[in-house]
Amino acid sequence: MFKKVLIANRGEIAVRVIRACRELGLKTVAVFSTADRNALHAKIADEAVCIGGPATKDSYLNEQAMIAACEITGADAVHPGFGFLSENASFARNCGKCGITFIGPSPESIEMLGDKAAAKSAMKKAGVPVIPGSDGEVKSIEEAQDIADEIGYPLMVKASAGGGGRGIRLVNSPDELEAQITAAKQEALNFFGDDSIYMEKFIINPKHIEFQILADKHGNVIHLGERDCSMQRRNQKVLEESPSTIMTPMLRERMGKAAVAAAKVCGYYNAGTIEFLVDDKQNFYFMEMNTRIQVEHPITEFVTGVDLVKAQLKIAAGKELPYSQEDIRIKGHSIECRINAENPEKNFRPSPGRISALHIPGGPGIRVDSSAYQGYTITPYYDSMIAKLIVYAPTREEAIAKMKWALAEFIVEGVDTNIDFQLSLIRDPVFESGKYDIGYLGRKS
Repeated sequence: MFKKVLIANRGEIAVRVIRACRELGLKTVAVFSTADRNALHAKIADEAVCIGGPATKDSYLNEQAMIAACEITGADAVHPGFGFLSENASFARNCGKCGITFIGPSPESIEMLGDKAAAKSAMKKAGVPVIPGSDGEVKSIEEAQDIADEIGYPLMVKASAGGGGRGIRLVNSPDELEAQITAAKQEALNFFGDDSIYMEKFIINPKHIEFQILADKHGNVIHLGERDCSMQRRNQKVLEESPSTIMTPMLRERMGKAAVAAAKVCGYYNAGTIEFLVDDKQNFYFMEMNTRIQVEHPITEFVTGVDLVKAQLKIAAGKELPYSQEDIRIKGHSIECRINAENPEKNFRPSPGRISALHIPGGPGIRVDSSAYQGYTITPYYDSMIAKLIVYAPTREEAIAKMKWALAEFIVEGVDTNIDFQLSLIRDPVFESGKYDIGYLGRKS
């Protein structure tokens, strides 16, 4: 086992990793930008290093600064969290060259799965169902028109290097195709520095179901059940739950086997998430694989009892998984609400500022992952998520009831938040019925 872990991230995920490291007796190093000098992760780590200015390119996306911070502090491992450098193959490779353990998959796996078109090709070889569409990058309008004629409308144009809902366009008819491809390519170039795109058939009103996998370096791969991430706004997840209301033992077995096959075909190790779309006939299709820990990982931890971050650390150190697929049992129900500093009444405008008062709910089955504290100033430079409120109960009905009062008890003063918006979702009869799909919020608004 390595001795000292540098967390190449910020906010609640940095705090989460620091705590997992402490439980394993590992020393931690936090990195922070000048804007995050008073951030919680920088205060609670064993050591903290300033790596640059507020702009992400100068700090949390600065590979050289991260490597230098490892060298200065003697950190022999890096946990990238999610976002920033977490799915950056170059960073993972450079860590290896410098003798630093990257707590994640191999650079080769990151590269393959980061290219959505290449990932889709690999899934076909593994026998994993994929959404009908192009076999790789679409290089011309003429090629796009031929593919569109074959798969039919509506269809989606997607950035090959995309993520987070960026570089995606819906095309309803042939006369929209060229304009939407141009728009998708421009957005992809702006956000990812790569304007390559691919095309997929648009699955009408599907569920967004993702499977958590763990894979060690000895060839053992298991899944830990599913998360329903269908409650989305503008392709951004708002609320997640596990298990899904549509899941049956047979469907879980089929999807779980597909998830494991997806990981194996890539020679994958560490934690990963395979995302699927599921239609109303329970046909499922591979969408993408995320090569990192997910924001919504706590709900899987609640229903399986497996600490995913500690599992990541142990896998990176070369340890075998201590459990087989038969050991994993899905028990109870868990829901996560993302608490953001934003104003839903003003088109979800971010709300940076100082938190003047803070009360976090507690009690049995309540978990809050956060880096916020009373007196902390939320900066305008980074993501607006300030906390994740997670509940667990024996049944879905009890979990919904628990989330209702937990949200009602969650008080943040000094900045606007989406707490009331989340409360309205939890009280929504459609959510309570479980019969919502990926487009529900868009239709509602």
